[in-house]
Amino acid sequence: MSILDVKNLTQIYGDKKLFSHADMQLFGGDKLGLTGLNGAGKSTFINILIGEVVPDEGYVKWNPKVKLGYLDQQAKIKEEITVRAYLKRAFDHLFKLEKQYNEINAEISVCKDEQRQLELCEQSSKILAQLESNNFYAINSTIDKVAAGLGITAFGMDTNVSILSGGQRAKVLLAKLLLEQPDVLLLDEPTNFLDKEHIAWLTKFLTNFKGAFILVSHDYDFLDKVVNCICDIENGTITRFNGNYQKFVKLKEAKRLEYEKNYNSQQKEIAKLQTFIDKNIVRASTSAMAKSRRKKLEKMQLLEKPNNAPKPSFLFNYTPAVGKIILSADELAIGYYDQLVPDITMELNAGEKLAVTGFNGIGKSTFIKTICGIVPPLSGSYKLADNVKIGYYEQENIWQNDSITAMEEIKNTYPKMVDKDVRTALSRCGLSGEQVLQKLCTLSGGEQAKVKICKLILSDYNLLVLDEPTNHLDVNAIEQLKVAIKLFEGAVLFVSHSKEFCNAVADNVLDFEKLFD
Repeated sequence: MSILDVKNLTQIYGDKKLFSHADMQLFGGDKLGLTGLNGAGKSTFINILIGEVVPDEGYVKWNPKVKLGYLDQQAKIKEEITVRAYLKRAFDHLFKLEKQYNEINAEISVCKDEQRQLELCEQSSKILAQLESNNFYAINSTIDKVAAGLGITAFGMDTNVSILSGGQRAKVLLAKLLLEQPDVLLLDEPTNFLDKEHIAWLTKFLTNFKGAFILVSHDYDFLDKVVNCICDIENGTITRFNGNYQKFVKLKEAKRLEYEKNYNSQQKEIAKLQTFIDKNIVRASTSAMAKSRRKKLEKMQLLEKPNNAPKPSFLFNYTPAVGKIILSADELAIGYYDQLVPDITMELNAGEKLAVTGFNGIGKSTFIKTICGIVPPLSGSYKLADNVKIGYYEQENIWQNDSITAMEEIKNTYPKMVDKDVRTALSRCGLSGEQVLQKLCTLSGGEQAKVKICKLILSDYNLLVLDEPTNHLDVNAIEQLKVAIKLFEGAVLFVSHSKEFCNAVADNVLDFEKLFD
């Protein structure tokens, strides 16, 4: 019996049809990866599943007995409470039981009616059994294990949630969701703010998770380790593949070739039928045959045109730098109020690709922002070569005005560019003609990332500073980004939680954790 039934799902966004009569089912024990290129409709589909978006056609039906848990990384935590207090809310139902248990025991202590005492004792025993079976008296230990696994203890269980960074808040939201132990998890990019140790912990957790989950992730190594089936969104349909991610890639390629063959064959048949109809519909001797072919054409179930979204092709432009050393730091102390890591002394040479690594919250992004002049150093110094021109890629998709279109954003940055050149640049970065004219706030995370990359490739730099550039990007875009960084003649200083990406492009590594040795 299925946990979730999606039938005849149709969703149109502007001029784009995301889904066309799509079907999908989720069964108990399904560890399902949801895949598709940037803009295919993955986030929209998740929003439909949680009821945030009402589909144009079709329906979504959950088993009413299922407890659903959704990771919303953009959720705000407004209360002035500690991290531990917030995580304890995952067990509110048990704390209510404990209160009831204490009230019953208090009544037992003063009750003089023997029959009533027996009834109360029986109620008390049942509640105690519930509390013990749910490990109520080990809640703090349970919270500490999950918090340690996701790296929350590094920034403190007594920290007020209102002052957490975006990445820290995402970790706390994920921890609370896992502690709630729902029957089904809906996880949209859960590894975006996790380091390799915490991704390994989450991998083990999801592997052992007894319920079902739907997971959206562009970390394909992670996806491959935790899923047992894939649902891929393409050409308005949702296609299920059994097996891990690697198996899916092979099966999808075979299916893609078959689909294109069938589409091209159908297009030829349509053209042939239409030609016959046009030539013979007015002739008395052949009109009946032409009408018969027209009926056949009208009844034909048309295949959607294969996805022809432009594939990204990034190329960073280089302007020569003076000197061998592009960046040097001498006993540099970084942080907002307190120093995050021991003093940093380092050099970055011209043309060198340097990865900055370390657990989440250690100070990688703060270091990046210090070098870019956004955050002042606490002490020590850093020096840039005289003619250094920095191209900075910010981790989060933050816009001065997200109600303007992608095209307007580029034109505001480069006002001398004509519309044709702007369209060409955005197309080169993997955005379709429709996406170019969409408001930034309506684009997917991956599409917004491509707009940010487009802004970078339109200028000349000799130092690229990239903070988690692979977040939200699909596999095609990540591969192209690797190529672009390798081909770039200048220096690159970047932060990435993806071990595979670091191994592919980095010449050297600056590991912040080793600064403590």
